Amino acid sequence: MNLDDKSLFLDAMEDVKPLKNCASSQWLKPVKEKVPQKIDALQLDNFLTTGFLEVVPLATPLEFKREGLQTGVLDKLRLGKYSQEASLNLLRQPVEQCRQLLFAYLQQAKQDGLRNLLIVHGKGREDRSHANIIRSYLARWLTEFEEVQAFCCAMPHHGGSGACYVALKKSAQAKLDNWERHAKRSR
Repeated sequence: MNLDDKSLFLDAMEDVKPLKNCASSQWLKPVKEKVPQKIDALQLDNFLTTGFLEVVPLATPLEFKREGLQTGVLDKLRLGKYSQEASLNLLRQPVEQCRQLLFAYLQQAKQDGLRNLLIVHGKGREDRSHANIIRSYLARWLTEFEEVQAFCCAMPHHGGSGACYVALKKSAQAKLDNWERHAKRSR
């Protein structure tokens, strides 16, 4: 410190008084106020569970079909013949976040009247890897939605065994549109 700096410092500190009883002083970091977390009203209705999980072996492809669904629909779904209207990426996400994202995604898809979805969950090389845990939870969670008619592994260009196609039920509006379109032909 040169002489000019020292004189400037002493001038600035001229009216400062030392602390009394400085052995009892503590310097604490300022406490940040906790921002109350917003409660996501949509997640209050989330019925998906993260309890006991039976891990689906890697060799077992993900596949599900509701009773009454034609086999041809599942075959077309498996071959990727239905165009994907939306996709969800669950790669490297914690289980709880995957649960919340999936619930919100399917609720939004239902609201938008979407029918065919792609969900990317990733591939694990071991049965207990994170990607395979998410895959196993996904297989359980998707069956819990009444809107899900079927799901199966995706084609290689959409992610192969690291992704799955999901077919949802038609919305009431889509059923009505379809009925009107076909009813006009029969007249």
